[in-house]
Amino acid sequence: MGTGAGAGRDGSSEPDDAWEKFLRESVEGTADAPKEPSARARSVARRLREEPEPPGWRTYSPAPPLPAVRRERRRLAGPLIAALVLAVVVAVAWFFGPFGDPGAEAPAAPETERPTSAPPAQSAARPTLDAPFRGSPAARWESGAAGITVPKAEATGWMDAAEVRRALDGSLAFLTETNLDPGVLRGERPERAPKLVNPHQEDVQALLGAAFREPGPKSDPLLLVSRFDEEQAHLVGDEVRTRGRLSYREGERGALEVSSDVTFVYPAVRAEGARDEVVRTIVRRETVMSWDDPDKVVTEPGTFSLLSYRLHVTNGGCGESAGYFTPPFGTERRAPTTGDEIDPYDRSTGLRDGSGDRCDKATRS
Repeated sequence: MGTGAGAGRDGSSEPDDAWEKFLRESVEGTADAPKEPSARARSVARRLREEPEPPGWRTYSPAPPLPAVRRERRRLAGPLIAALVLAVVVAVAWFFGPFGDPGAEAPAAPETERPTSAPPAQSAARPTLDAPFRGSPAARWESGAAGITVPKAEATGWMDAAEVRRALDGSLAFLTETNLDPGVLRGERPERAPKLVNPHQEDVQALLGAAFREPGPKSDPLLLVSRFDEEQAHLVGDEVRTRGRLSYREGERGALEVSSDVTFVYPAVRAEGARDEVVRTIVRRETVMSWDDPDKVVTEPGTFSLLSYRLHVTNGGCGESAGYFTPPFGTERRAPTTGDEIDPYDRSTGLRDGSGDRCDKATRS
C-alpha cells in the first residue's frame, strides 16, 4: 500500500522537512551534540586508562600494601623471637642447674652465731680449675672478707660505739691481711697487721719477728698467717672462700675483747707438672684480741693484745712446719694419718687446744 502525501518515510506523520533537518544535524552536528572522537583520540584515551599517571613532583605516593602473607610474617616475628630467647634461657638454666658449678647457687645466709650442726653433705663432684669449690659447702660461701660477719657496734667497756666500730674494723683488717692478702699468701711478709699488735706484748712480737726471718717449728708464721710455698703449690684463681664471724664483749679492766672464728678455704694445684688435680687447704682460726684501756694497761693507741690463737688445718701438710702450707697431691693424699677423723666444715664446736699440731684425717675436703 502506497503512502499519502502527508506521511513520513517511516510511516509517521512528520513532514519531509523535519526528516531532512534530522539527517543534516546527524552529519554536521549541533552546538550541544556530542561528537564522535577520532581514531587517534580513542587510542590515546585507551593508553591513559591502561597506564598509571606519573606522580607529580610535589605529590606523595604511599607504598603499596604488603601481601597478606608478608604482613602475617611481620606480626609473628616479635613473638617468635621472644619464644626463642625464652627457650635458650630455660635450656641454659636447666644445663647449669644440675651440671654446673654449685658455687653458682645463692650464697648461704651470713653466720651470726655458732651453728648447731655441720653443713649437709654435698655432691660427689670433684673440684676443677674452673670450679675449685665444687662438691664442698664452700661452694655457697662468700669470698674474702664478705664471708666474715661483723656485728653492730655498741658502747662496751671503756669504748663508745664509734671506738668499738674502729676496733672491729682493726680486727677485721688484721684477719684480712694475714689470711687473704694475695702477696702474703704467696709467702710475702705482712706489713700492716703486725703494727696492730701491742708493741709491748713481748712474746707475740718475738714470734712475729722470728717467724718471717727464720720460719720453723718454734717460730711458725702459720700460727697467725696463711702462706704457701710457690715452688710447691699455686692457688687457683683469686678467690678464697670464707665463713665465720666476729663477736665482742667487755673483758678484764673494761677492755673490749673481740673474738673471731673463721674458716678459710684455699684451692691449690701443683706448682709444676700436671695441674689438673685441685686440692683444697682448709684453715679454721679462732683468735681473741683485747683492745685495752691505755689508762689501765701498758699499750699503744690503735693496737690490741693477742690473748689466744688456735687453728686447725686440713690438707696443709703434716709433720714439722717450714713456714708454709704444703697441700698433698697424688699419692701423698693417701698417706696414713696420726690424728682423729674430723669434718673441717663443721663449725658447731670450738677448736681444742693444740689442734694445729695434729695431723687429722678429714672426712671431706
